[in-house]
Amino acid sequence: MTITPSRPFPPGIHVPCLTWFSDDKSQEIDWELQAKHIEYILSSGVHGIVLAGTNGEAVTLTDDEKIKLVRLTREIARRVNRPDITVTMGCGGQSTREVVAETRLASAAGAEFALVLVPSYFHFAMDEAAIVEFFRELADASPIPIVIYNFPLVVAGLDLHSDTLIELGHHPNIVGVKLTCGGIAKVACIAAALDPSRFSAVAGQSDWLVPALTVGGTGAVTGVGNLYPRYCLQMYELYMAGKTTEAVALQKKLSQVEWGFAKSGINGSKWVVGKFLGYPAEKCHPRRPYPRFSDAKRQSWVSETVKALLDAERSFSKASLR
Repeated sequence: MTITPSRPFPPGIHVPCLTWFSDDKSQEIDWELQAKHIEYILSSGVHGIVLAGTNGEAVTLTDDEKIKLVRLTREIARRVNRPDITVTMGCGGQSTREVVAETRLASAAGAEFALVLVPSYFHFAMDEAAIVEFFRELADASPIPIVIYNFPLVVAGLDLHSDTLIELGHHPNIVGVKLTCGGIAKVACIAAALDPSRFSAVAGQSDWLVPALTVGGTGAVTGVGNLYPRYCLQMYELYMAGKTTEAVALQKKLSQVEWGFAKSGINGSKWVVGKFLGYPAEKCHPRRPYPRFSDAKRQSWVSETVKALLDAERSFSKASLR
């Protein structure tokens, strides 16, 4: 079987969009608030948006909800004059056929890339050979390019090493990896072995974006972008413009703020984003059974930690370096 080489994953800042739910027993997606948040992200000027990822509580979403999120995003993108923005959808499951089916749904809805975790329920059976076979079979069948999602914390500790990623990177329909493992050495190894314009190594957090860029990384998929998209974009564009000192200064400040997101988890991150964007407090909780972020002491700490960049975010224009 001959597979035509896929389009590369665009460099830059991609934001894994939060998903917002109603505060009742059904916890249906609040589509009005969801649209408002998607517009906030798209209007910032970032290079892409990721739907139904970890920050989007993918494991709690139905296929129909994922499809509707993609279609809504495409509709908003046209309205805010961002029709070409990159849309990636998280595609997951515990069988190859299930994940293949999700990539087909994602493509039909208008997503351009699929972000895929290693299946991990039977993690004890998923050795390197099984993982490689999974991604190759998936990539052979997927109508859209695959971005590997390496996040050991949520897949029972399964961690793809640089040699495995390089091997998979030779497949024409596997175009990158999101490294939510802090593996900057992996970025360097991948960039040394594969052309970054063909296979992207992307930081999974923005607190090490600049270090990743220095060794061949191409950008970040960062949850902090739900609150600070322009700040992340400014930091990236300063580095790409050769203004390394200025980019490093922003990186240091952002790294302190990102610790607030990391330590608070998805429920705390969602709560603090909603707080500072002025969203209704009752809409800022994860889908059950994941707990609310209700401890007053923790709320105070994350608020104080995260608020440091609010003025800077407001001051940055999406056109500042373009």
